[in-house]
Amino acid sequence: MSDGVPGGPVTGGPATGGAATTGPAVRVDVEDQVLVVTLDRPKANAVDAPTSRELYEAFARLRDDPALRVGILTGGGERFFSAGWDLKAAAAGERPDADWGAGGFAGNTELFDLDKPVIAAVNGLAMGGGFELALACDLMLVADHAEMALTEARLGLVADAGGMMRLQNRLPRAVAVELLLTGRRIDAQEGVRWGLANAAVPLPDLMPSARALAATICEAAPLSVAAVLEVLRETEGLSVPDGFARLRSGLPAYSRVGESLDAREGARAFVEKRPPRWQGR
Repeated sequence: MSDGVPGGPVTGGPATGGAATTGPAVRVDVEDQVLVVTLDRPKANAVDAPTSRELYEAFARLRDDPALRVGILTGGGERFFSAGWDLKAAAAGERPDADWGAGGFAGNTELFDLDKPVIAAVNGLAMGGGFELALACDLMLVADHAEMALTEARLGLVADAGGMMRLQNRLPRAVAVELLLTGRRIDAQEGVRWGLANAAVPLPDLMPSARALAATICEAAPLSVAAVLEVLRETEGLSVPDGFARLRSGLPAYSRVGESLDAREGARAFVEKRPPRWQGR
């Protein structure tokens, strides 16, 4: 974890609270049903333990507020998304097993009960734990000048904030092993080519693209979105037969969808040729 975009409107109105700040390193803004989290800790948006706990507070707010549907995570400035673990804090005595908060390093790498999607808007370098934080998000848009790397092995560490597991799940094994052993940087275009990122866009288009993608997700039924994330999480790495067995085993979010009011509303809206009015139940 070291450095080195159809449907209808969702009812319920905008999330309450407006703009807010969890602390000096993390800025939080509510835009309708979207929570925009900005890691803004010059010069490199590096993460020490207090910053990690601030990030967790932001992601926990997304998780717990029913009016919020999607999160967007980005970095302040144009050079760094995040350089990962703050090595200055490490040199001052902060240990790799510090109290990062309930969501693990950077607040989201071990937040396994977050049933709302998070879009990483990678505005610059994502190094070490910064790349692990982006990999922990559900979708990734990258500025076309961005670069990403897991640099831990070059610093006597390992990418133990999810990087080793998530990278090998999303890349061919040979490519994942190469990146983990060498710390090689990949640019935005290579990230898109390997499927790590959904798109590479010019920096001025990054946040508008992230907001557009978030708005499109908000048009889908909230229970369906939660169920998709749950099933993907619970069946990752399983064979298709084993995945079906896990699907039928009583996954709570999946089980709620079929009998929900929203499932009936979706069918009615389709037949009546109108936008659905989701209730989240």
